[in-house]
This record gives sequence, C-alpha cells and structure tokens, in this order.
Amino acid sequence: MSALNHKLLRDLWRIKGQAGAIALVVAVGVLLLVMMSGMISSLEETRRTYYERYRLADVFAPVVRAPQNILDRLAEIPGVDAVEGRIQGSALVEIAGQDLPVRAQVVSLPPWREARLNGVYLADGRMPQAGRTEEVLVLKSFAGAHGLGLGDHLSATMYGNRRAFRIVGIAQAPEFLFTTAPGEFVPDAARFAVLWMNQDALEAAYDLKGAFNEALLSLERGARVEPVLAAADALLDRYGGLGAYGLADQMSNRFLSEEIKGLRTTSAAVPPIFMGVAAFLLYIVVSRMVQAEREQIGLIKAFGYTDWEVSMHYFKLVVSIAVFGAALGCAGGVWSGRLLAGVYQSIYHFPFLVFRVEPSAFVSGVSVSVLAAMAGGLFVLRQVFALTPAVAMRPPAPADYSRTGAMHQSLKRWLDQPSRMVLRRVLRNPGRIFGAVLGIAAGMGLSSAQMSVMSGFNDALSQTFDVIDRSDVTVTFFEQMPEKTAFALKHVPGVIEVEPTRAVGAVLRHGTNSYRGGVTGLVADARLNRAVDADQAEIAMPDDGIVLATALADILKVEPGDTVTIEVLEGRRPVLEMPVARIADTMLGAPAFVRMDVLNRAMNEPGRISGAYLRVDSEQYPGLFAALKQVPSVAGVTRKSDARAAMKKLMDTGAGTMRFVMAAIAGIITFGIVYNSARISFGEQSRDLASLRVMGFTQGEASFILLGELAIVVFLAIPLGVGVGYGLSFLVAEGFSTDIYQIPTAFRPDAYGAAGAAVVVAAVISGWLVKRDIQKVDLVATLKTRE
Repeated sequence: MSALNHKLLRDLWRIKGQAGAIALVVAVGVLLLVMMSGMISSLEETRRTYYERYRLADVFAPVVRAPQNILDRLAEIPGVDAVEGRIQGSALVEIAGQDLPVRAQVVSLPPWREARLNGVYLADGRMPQAGRTEEVLVLKSFAGAHGLGLGDHLSATMYGNRRAFRIVGIAQAPEFLFTTAPGEFVPDAARFAVLWMNQDALEAAYDLKGAFNEALLSLERGARVEPVLAAADALLDRYGGLGAYGLADQMSNRFLSEEIKGLRTTSAAVPPIFMGVAAFLLYIVVSRMVQAEREQIGLIKAFGYTDWEVSMHYFKLVVSIAVFGAALGCAGGVWSGRLLAGVYQSIYHFPFLVFRVEPSAFVSGVSVSVLAAMAGGLFVLRQVFALTPAVAMRPPAPADYSRTGAMHQSLKRWLDQPSRMVLRRVLRNPGRIFGAVLGIAAGMGLSSAQMSVMSGFNDALSQTFDVIDRSDVTVTFFEQMPEKTAFALKHVPGVIEVEPTRAVGAVLRHGTNSYRGGVTGLVADARLNRAVDADQAEIAMPDDGIVLATALADILKVEPGDTVTIEVLEGRRPVLEMPVARIADTMLGAPAFVRMDVLNRAMNEPGRISGAYLRVDSEQYPGLFAALKQVPSVAGVTRKSDARAAMKKLMDTGAGTMRFVMAAIAGIITFGIVYNSARISFGEQSRDLASLRVMGFTQGEASFILLGELAIVVFLAIPLGVGVGYGLSFLVAEGFSTDIYQIPTAFRPDAYGAAGAAVVVAAVISGWLVKRDIQKVDLVATLKTRE
C-alpha cells in the first residue's frame, strides 16, 4: 500500500465522525432512491404480470341490456382480440351483528370452466358448481375484514329480493385491487364486497336471460383504444350503452396508477435534495481539511508527488465517503423496500408481490452519490493544484480584517471578552458562516416541509368531512328516483334533515383534455353537502354554469369563463355545453357541481334524484339503518364517520406512508448537518482553543467561544429555514396529491415551530458531543507546529 493510501486511511479514521454524518446523508438519499425505484418497478411488474395472467380486459362497455349476439359484432371491431359478456349489478349484504348493510358488487361467472377475460384467482376453496345458484365466491379482503370463511352463510338483497348464499371460495381479481363502492372515492375492504356466482343465478336475479349488461374486450397488440371505444359505443347505444371506457379509467387501475405516479414524483424530487446537501457538506469538510493540511500538501509535493497524485488523494477521500454512504443506502433500500412491499401487498390485495430492485437502481444510486461528491470535490481539487510546495510549506498569510471595521464601543461595554471573540469571528468569516447557515436552513426546511404536509393531510380530512360534507349519513338508490322519495325519508325515525342530490356519469372535455368522472347535482341552497372556495366560503350553485374542483380544473386546464363539454353517460346521453362559473376548493376527488334542477332540465328528466344526504339523531342509528334495509330502492347507506376513518387509513398507507418516513429522514439529516457544522468549527478552532486554554481561559469559556458561534449560526438559520420549508412544502404537497385526494398547503406555525425546536435540540446534542472533545484536547500536542 502506498504512503498516500496509508494517509487516506488515517484521515478517514481521524474524521470518522464527520465522515459518518456525511455518509449518512448520502445513505438516506440512496436509500430513498433504491427503495422507491424498487417499489415502482415491483408494482409495475406485478401489475403487468397479474393483468396478463388473469387476462384483464382493455375495454369495459357497460350497457342497460344487450342480447348475446351483439358480442359477435363487438368482436368484429378492428383491433379487438377477444370479447366476453357478463352480468354485474349492485347488492346489499347483511353481516351478522352489524346494523349498517354493506354495499356489494355481484359479478357473473361464465358457464364454461374458465373466463376468457377478467379471470379470478382462487385463494381458497373451489368454484361454484353448475346449477348451484346459492354458491358464491367472496372477495378475500372483504372476507378477511369480517372474519368470513368457507361454509359461512350470508344474505344479500339483489334487485329488491333477499337471497341466502353459502361461501364456497375466497377469491381475488385484478379488477378489484382497490374496492370502492360506486359513487365513492375512498376504498374500504370492510364496507364494500364483491360476490361471484354462476351466470344463470344472476340472469334470474336481474331479469337478464340471454342478455348481458357489460361487455369486456381485449385488444390486439398495438391497437389504439379510442377507435374501439367509439365503435363499441355506436353498437351499444340502442341498447342503453353507458359509455365504454379503457383500462386507464377503470377505478381500481386508476388508484394503482396514481399511487405509482406519486412514488415516481417523490423519487424524482427528494433524493437529489439529499445528494445536493451531501455534496455541499463534502465540499466544506474537504476544503477546510486542505486548508488545515497545506503544510503537509507542500511537504508531499516537495518529496516528488505530482499535483495530480496529491489531488487524487483528496478526491479518493471524497469518493470513499460517498461510496460507503451509497453502499449503506443500497442495503438499507433493499431492507426497507422489503418491509414496504408487505405493506403494499396488504393494501392492493395482490396474490403475490416480490420486491425486486433492478440493477439500474443500484447503478443510479451509486452513480448519483459519487457524482454529487465529485461535484463538491472538484472545487477542492482546484485549491490543491494551486498550492506550490514553497507557498504551501509557509504558514498562510494572516487574513486582512481591516475592512471589517472596529467593534462599536457600546458592544464592548455590554459584551465580555469571550462574547466579543465569538461575534468578531462571525463578522470576519461571513462566507463560512453563510455556508453553515444555509446548510442548517436546508435541513430545517426539509423537516418543516414534511411536518407541514403531515398537517395538510389532517386539514384535507377536516375540510372534506367537517366543512364540505356536514351530513351524517348518505343514502344512494339503485336507479334514478322521483324527488318525492327523498322527502319520504324525512318520516324515517331519527332523520332530522334531508337534502336530495343527483349524480350522473359523464366525460368532461375542454380542448384536447378530458376526464371521465361525474357531475353532481346540488340543490340551490345546499346545507349538508356544499361546494366551497379557497376561503372555505360557500359557493352558491349558479343558474347557468358548472362549478369544478381545483384538481379537475387543473386536469382540463380551464378557468372561470371557459366552456366545457359534458358528455352524459346515462339516460338519453345528452351532450351539454356549460361555462365554468367557479372553481371549488375540494380536497377529495375531482368532482363537478351543477344545480340539480338545471342538470335535470338539461337531461329532460325533471324531479329525478340518485341519493340524499341525511342529518340524523346519533342515538337512533340502529332504528334508522333497520328502516332503510326495508326500502327496496336503497342501494347503499354510508355513515360519514366510517368514510372518514377509511380516508384516514388510505392517507396513512401506501404513498401516504412515505410522509412519515420522509419526516424521520429529514430529522436525521438536520441532526447530521448541525453536528457537521459543530465538528467543522471545532476542527478549525482546535489550535486557537488550545492557545486560549494555555493563556488561562477555563474549559467553560473555551467551550462558550466555540458553541457561541454555533448558537449564532442556528439563530440565523431558523428564519431562513422557515422560508426554505415554506417553498419546499408546495413541492412536497404536489408530490403527494393525486386525483383521489389533494393536500392543501398553508403556513402552519406549529410545523415550523416544531422544526425549529428540532434544530435547537440537534444543536444542544451536537454541542454536548463537541464539548466532550474539547475536554479531551491535548494542549501540548495541539500547539506543536507540524513539520
């Protein structure tokens, strides 16, 4: 081993504390990159394999009722590879010991043994036998949420008739990775069931003998979806087609795609921040090491080592720290990714999910960390190249402080000598102090941004379920009902107030932008479910126009005054043109609001509703639910408290989990930066502090001089960190926001106060650790001049 390599090992051991802190910064950046890249590739590969293995359809075409022979005509559409018709409908499932009925989707199984499209993975049990109309398969997540097993019985109300069933199999399916009741945005395995049964059983239950109400189509490789959708709609229009849609708009797949999108956004935005902080710290540490070792550098060059060899010595120091941190981050990324894979498998109900990191993720992690370190080290190499042996072996010329000015006499009277020394050092080294302030502010900014986003999740819940939705229970009907149905609900025991609503499926278009969702009709003086603006003030439904949620307005790229096209997907399927009246600050989903009578008039269906919001007496919930079970037209009953709990669970899992991880990592980064600043300052002043000790200063006074500077740096960094955190909070909130929910961003004093307190605590701990080193300083050895 060469002499320079021996020196490299000694230098690494000597600065092991600083090197470890910097390596930790690099490690968390690489850990996030590897973990998120692994999760993205694993989710995408698992989804692709699952969809292919169980032949998930590329196009879904719901219809009111179409004869079986139409399937042959659908198969003739150019680009279509396979077609299958099925029956699906809504039901209410009764669970023993539970007052509230559970909404369910029932799906037919084909007469032949295996479905051509949208196959079912049998997790346990067997398929229903031919002719056994009482046998069903139950979705695994629902069965697990209610403790249901093979042989258990349950009853369901289908199309107004109550029927009893026996569970013979527990199943999973790629189209039900996320299970959401129609009209809701929040998935909840306990509140929504999926039942599969023989086709002849559903033909009888829904009066669809020899017919189907949903066609499934798979496409040939390379076929475009849009022409197939248009052709399918044209064929099914006379049979009550409800608008064909592609896999991209299928609800379960949309949830999963949004999750992957959120992970990709976070993985692209956050790790580079950590790498930039690491490069900055490496630059400070190594540049100050070069200044401290200038005499050694001159001596090494005098012995015949070239500028290149000496520069490479310090360059290898930088790269060694980065490579160690990257290796630590790769190992941590795999370990944490495996833990997260288990969480995602439980959320998305995959029958399999293997966490696998592509080699490119490791290469990217190591490359990015090394390049970031090299970026910080290149500036140091310039200093090494510039030092000639003759200049380097001489002590550096004393700095010229004549331009800094003398300290004002009033300060001299108020400050004792150690305090004046602290202040003088700060004023005479503005560049170095600014670098330290910037580093700590960056760490605090990361922490405060994460805390602000965590508060934003709670604000989204509060605004959705306290400000916008002020009802207690939501009732939905199987089909559009007369408006008098809502008023009949007023006579149900426990109901205090009723507010009718109507929701219709629709495709909204503006220019080349489109969104498949729905339009909600609200009464003119809505009280229980409202649209509000950014100031949480109620938006009155306009006489002519549509109110769009912020997320939907961003998707369509519209502003108030623009005109949107609304292609209604039910009834007579009118195409409406409406101006955008207002933008609503809605946190959940991407809804559009129209005054209900305006919507009904545009559809030429006056006095029709699809549901109602209820304000009820909480003491009479059991009687209310029992009464609603007896109403044949009721398709579902949702208690707001259940929806809120499900939404919170959704936000606290999946990509939402990352906010807790990021907050913890930001705290670690903050401590690492503060500790590094303290260690660097100690390394620079160790000789001066030893001199002060010899001159008669006590350990406490010497420590005060060092730690007083750290205190000033922290004091200056906190307000700057508030500004950095406020700016970062918008980027982080944007990364976590999806079509499903949006995270509001605002200035939250509690978040910035907690982040500032964390910086102060980190400074206290770092100061205590450095003070221990001050007490261990060998005064004689430190004051010796190195030859």
